[in-house]
Amino acid sequence: MKIESTNIRDVFVITPDIHADARGFFMESYRQDALARAGITETFVQDNHSRSTRNVVRGLHFQYDPPMAKLVRVTRGSAYLVAVDIRIGSPTLGKWFGIECSEDNKKQVYAPAGFARGFQTLTDDCEVQYKCSALYNPDAQGSITWNDPELAIDWPIKEAPILSADSASASSLRDWLTRPEAQLFTYYKK
Repeated sequence: MKIESTNIRDVFVITPDIHADARGFFMESYRQDALARAGITETFVQDNHSRSTRNVVRGLHFQYDPPMAKLVRVTRGSAYLVAVDIRIGSPTLGKWFGIECSEDNKKQVYAPAGFARGFQTLTDDCEVQYKCSALYNPDAQGSITWNDPELAIDWPIKEAPILSADSASASSLRDWLTRPEAQLFTYYKK
């Protein structure tokens, strides 16, 4: 398993070792000891699985109580995964990382609590699965708008995406940072 740091501290790209032969392939998609050696020590307590059509944008979502880290992978098709730092005091506050993950490259993205995460599907019938470090709490969810001009995320598909009502009415990062709950994501230098 290869674990690579990104341009944003605490966000990693994980590429499993693939053992392929005429029968297909085998891989370890999650291995706690390998992640721990890289500093990823969360205990994951919930798995989620979504299916979307081409050009759906889900996100940029986060949970603040309890804070939630995610390990995200694409198991069918291809999607552009994004993580945005929303930690107050972080040297990379408002910066984003994005990468294409697919059923073929099997890359995964880990982002700790304090990041808004989302993805844009690049193929029809795309499936995304993610491990979460906290149980879902519908009363403590937040969303940053996918097209916040201050973030300037370079989404691969330039046409207007398909959005949920929540994603369509999400706030800007600047507005989120004025809310008292934003203080729950204060950056502490490690």
